[in-house]
Amino acid sequence: MQRSSGALAAAVLGALLLSGCGEPTSAPGASGPRWVLTVPIEAADRRGAQLSGVVRARHELPLAFQVGGRIDRRRIDAGQRVAAGDVLFELDPRDLAQAVEVARADLEAAEAEVATAAGETRRNRDLLEREFISAQAFERFELAEASARERAEAARARLEQATNALDYATLAARESGVVIDVLAEAGQVVAAGEPVARLALDGAREISVDLPEAVGEPASGRLLTGSDAGATLRLREIAGSADPVTRTWSARYALDDATAAPRLGSVVRVELDIDDTTPLLQVPIGAINERGLGPQVWRIVDGRAQPLPVTLVDIDTEHARILADLVPGDELIALGTHLLETGMPVRALDRDDRTP
Repeated sequence: MQRSSGALAAAVLGALLLSGCGEPTSAPGASGPRWVLTVPIEAADRRGAQLSGVVRARHELPLAFQVGGRIDRRRIDAGQRVAAGDVLFELDPRDLAQAVEVARADLEAAEAEVATAAGETRRNRDLLEREFISAQAFERFELAEASARERAEAARARLEQATNALDYATLAARESGVVIDVLAEAGQVVAAGEPVARLALDGAREISVDLPEAVGEPASGRLLTGSDAGATLRLREIAGSADPVTRTWSARYALDDATAAPRLGSVVRVELDIDDTTPLLQVPIGAINERGLGPQVWRIVDGRAQPLPVTLVDIDTEHARILADLVPGDELIALGTHLLETGMPVRALDRDDRTP
């Protein structure tokens, strides 16, 4: 019995030694191409391009003081409605008031010089008439009076400027609207022309949309979200050049019904009427990949993964509609695109091997 147990142990040990001398066993597919799931591209339906937009006022004014100084009081808050003439901010008026007093004193001194010069002119005119002085000497008195009057006019203008500057220490709304942003606080020192608030004027409302290049310049569209869904949109203006980062064109769409506009700043969904000849394609969301270079999809070219830039028109919970140099039926990698590298060896799963 002991001999049979020893023989069994020797046999097991021999088998282990033999297995250790052999080549290591590799995991299936470890050195081969990565298996990927592909799907065919589908033609998308011909509805308009669905994009996000922001509700904006037709006229948005940056508000600023015409003079610099320290803000003494802030009388408004973001979202507050104001009427024409309402006071929004006030500067500390002390320095400006002192400037008015200095200008007033300069004017009084200049007017005194005018009175003195005028008196000298009158006295010397009598002397000229009696031929006690020459005409040339009298001209000097006339020139001195004229110079004094010019200095007085300059002093009067400086006083008017100082008075206006004191009035500018109060910033009031020129038109009614809604304060959409407050950019300064009491105690802050601001320069002349530095914005302290932004005011959305009452009146027309618009939808600001960033248009991808491939969508073109849709002239019309409609709202899709909110209680005002279905309201008609009309292109009013579009930027002359693309944003250097996003490569999109900023466009403004006016609402034909001004009463249909949602609240300012609301993010809305719009559908824009694009050209019927534009080839729209539909792919699964997993096929879209973004790596800081814009949206792209991945194809298998000669057994390797290759990215292809696309234009993302819109997206829902399952699919994305794109514009690309592809045709319906072309195969794309559908999942795991974030793991792919350009030129990586890949192999598509056979249709029969896919889990239903």
